[in-house]
Amino acid sequence: MSIILNKNQELTLKERFFNLNFVFIGIIILLAAIGCLTLYSAAGGNISPWALNQAVRFCVGLGIMLVAALIQPEFYYKIATPFYIVTLLLLVVVEFAGHTGMGAQRWINLGFFKLQPSELMKIAIVLELARYFSATPLEKIRSLKGLIIPAAIVGAPVGLIMIQPDLGTSLMILFCAVVLFYLSGVQWWKFALAGSAIAAAAPVLWHFLHNYQKNRILTFLNPERDPQGAGYHIIQAKIALGSGGLSGKGYLSGTQSHLNFLPEKHTDFIFTMFSEEFGMLGGAFILFLNLILISYGYWFAFRIHNGNYFGKMVILGLNTNYFLYVFINIAMVIGLLPVVGVPLPLMSYGGTVIISVMASFGIMLSFYANRDRELKK
Repeated sequence: MSIILNKNQELTLKERFFNLNFVFIGIIILLAAIGCLTLYSAAGGNISPWALNQAVRFCVGLGIMLVAALIQPEFYYKIATPFYIVTLLLLVVVEFAGHTGMGAQRWINLGFFKLQPSELMKIAIVLELARYFSATPLEKIRSLKGLIIPAAIVGAPVGLIMIQPDLGTSLMILFCAVVLFYLSGVQWWKFALAGSAIAAAAPVLWHFLHNYQKNRILTFLNPERDPQGAGYHIIQAKIALGSGGLSGKGYLSGTQSHLNFLPEKHTDFIFTMFSEEFGMLGGAFILFLNLILISYGYWFAFRIHNGNYFGKMVILGLNTNYFLYVFINIAMVIGLLPVVGVPLPLMSYGGTVIISVMASFGIMLSFYANRDRELKK
């Protein structure tokens, strides 16, 4: 059901609900269900410790998504800056009183939940950049002076996240920001100039990387250099992928995963475990579902009223963020990118990630539900 209205008419709560895209929501639920079944298998056919917790977290995330989808889009414009500032302050708190896990200080321990502010920043940075670019004349955006503020908006959280250290998340935020800069009208030669400067500084930047980050890059170039150490993850992932063949070994029958040769099978390498059990066809099905989901997201942006440039930018930014999750994770586990610790959303086990991704989907749906009217600032 689709509600058609003029550009100044507001929808009722009921009309906004029926104006949502339920195919999009259905694909999200299907991917999450597949993820829970895979986590059940990862635990050797047990609902604990991962499948049950993930199902509960997804249900909470689904509620957050629906609430976010039914909120008027103007709300997101108003909270963009406060939300960004609060999230930035949380990143500062992490530096001084953060919870350390797996060698990194990335979380705030709330007792019942470990909050990872860097995941919230992926939403905050999109909202704040979209607000800035939608409220700034194109002439100013195209000037070097006009790029100082958005560059600072991006640079502050990226710097704090790299200190944690979390290179994967900082690069995701940076890449997503580059897309928004380009969509806002920044000339291509400025990107070329910035890229050349980074390439020239690469030898210097190399010395600032942690040893484990250097090992990940060197292992990506040659996994066999340390098969029992840094190269172990990717070598075992490739073995699992290859052993699955075309149709897989069958549900609950993956040998690499169930014999514990495959590390992080419930988080970063869950796609590898699924592909071992369901083969290349199963892996292609996961890719297909994500491709449809991402395509819907970009289609939402093109359906937004021309008077709601902020909404277009938000949808494109959040959808690009989801695309980066999927692309980096799958490219990572099949050896096309270094292992950087990026999970596969809706399938990998995790708390803050699934909540932030579901909130992102809800924000996208909010703008889509109100797609035929202008944004009242």
